[in-house]
Amino acid sequence: MNSSPPTALSGEPHDGEQYDDGFGREVGVGPHPLPWPEGDRYDPELLAHGDRRNVVDRYRYWTREAVVADLDTRRHPFHVAVENWSHDFNIGSVVRTANAFLTEQVHIVGRRRWNRRGAMVTDRYQHVRHHADVASLATFADEHELPIIGIDNLPGAVPLETAELPRRCVLLFGQEGPGLTEEAWKHASLVCSIAQFGSTRSINAGAAAAIAMHAWIRAHAEIPGG
Repeated sequence: MNSSPPTALSGEPHDGEQYDDGFGREVGVGPHPLPWPEGDRYDPELLAHGDRRNVVDRYRYWTREAVVADLDTRRHPFHVAVENWSHDFNIGSVVRTANAFLTEQVHIVGRRRWNRRGAMVTDRYQHVRHHADVASLATFADEHELPIIGIDNLPGAVPLETAELPRRCVLLFGQEGPGLTEEAWKHASLVCSIAQFGSTRSINAGAAAAIAMHAWIRAHAEIPGG
C-alpha cells in the first residue's frame, strides 16, 4: 500500500510498557546467557531481564519495532473492520485473531476507544486505524480498491461456506447483538452468513470474525507444510 501504516490507537496508556503482564501463567524465557547476540533488532532490557511477552519464539528478545517491521514484510492482503458503537467487548478478541492471521490492518469504526483486554496486547504488533463512521471506511476501501465484505446472518446473505472471498478485501463485522448497521450493509459489495445448525439465532461476534478470517486463510494463504 502507498499509505504509511497507522499506529496503534492510544485508548489505553500502555505504549511504553515492554512486558505482557497480568495474563495468566508466566511464559517466555529468562535473561539471555552471555555473550548476547548482536544486532539492532535485540532489546538490551529483554536480553538482561528476560522476555515474557506473548510472542512466538522467533521474536524472543526482539524490540517491538523490529517485530512489527518483520511482520510488515509478509502481512496478508486482507483487512478486518469492526463497528464499535457501544464499546463491544469482542473487539479485543477480533484484534487478537487478526494478529494471528496476519491481516494487513484492523479498522475500528465508530467510537475510538475499545476494550483492549481481549487483545492480549497483540494490538502492539498490529496496525490499527480508526474511522468515525462507515462512510469513512468505505472511502478508504475505495481508494485502495478493496471490496467490503460484510459478515452477518440476515436474509439475503450468501453462505460463507460457498462464497469466493476476494484476495484483497475488507471483512466487515458488526457488534455483538445488532450485527451490521444498515449503513454497513449499504457499502458492502457482498454480505456473507455463517451456516448454523442449532437453536441459537446467532454466534458470538468474536467467534464469527475468527471463522470468516480463517475462511480467507483457507482460500488464499500459503499454509506452512502444505
